[in-house]
Amino acid sequence: MDLDPRLTALRALGGFFALRAGEDADRHLPTLAQAYGPVRPDVHRADPLTVRVRRVAAALRTQEARVAASVAHQGLAARLWSVALGCAALHGAVPDLAPDTLRWDPEGSAPDDLHLPEVRPLPGDAATLAAVVLHGHLEPLSAALRARHRVAPALLRGNAASALAAAAREITRHARPEAAARAARLSRELLAHPGLSGAGGLTATGFRRRSCCLYYRVPGGGVCGDCCFVRPPRSSAGAPSA
Repeated sequence: MDLDPRLTALRALGGFFALRAGEDADRHLPTLAQAYGPVRPDVHRADPLTVRVRRVAAALRTQEARVAASVAHQGLAARLWSVALGCAALHGAVPDLAPDTLRWDPEGSAPDDLHLPEVRPLPGDAATLAAVVLHGHLEPLSAALRARHRVAPALLRGNAASALAAAAREITRHARPEAAARAARLSRELLAHPGLSGAGGLTATGFRRRSCCLYYRVPGGGVCGDCCFVRPPRSSAGAPSA
């Protein structure tokens, strides 16, 4: 199927699905490839990923960099899965979201502001979704965050799986039955992918992850609906390190 050059149909699914595409995209913003790259000591300004983590930390009023890094990671994962899975569900095709073309405003508010200057369709199957989102973005993003902050790999895998399950859930709520069924099938296939399997599992009521995103450590925060904890731990002792 063809994709609308502006991907306008995604807007009906909610704010996490919409993005600025085609002529609406700002081509002056940094690419996500720049965000995932190594920190360059010769550059006298913060790199985009550091800017984002600091902004999230300020918004959450936390001084724990790894908590802000985890929440920033989950927010971007949710945006990427939503766009890709939403297009696959609605159109049977996925836009090419290559990190060196997809642009991002690290100083924007949530949901993350994504810009895609050109919409090029790819097949809408699970293997392509995994290549575009999991391998193309979430693996280099996780590597960059682990290199800069003390964030466990399994925690980040849990974030990725949780974000995928949430995207599928929103499509089920807002899309037509055939699109909802396609999203559910694709999300099940993706959750069985080696890069996500073991991060959590589908339950009778939704999805339950096996790690914690650390949101409970935010002032006034608590546990998320799919958290491995029933209630916030009293201290970091016993909290999952992965």
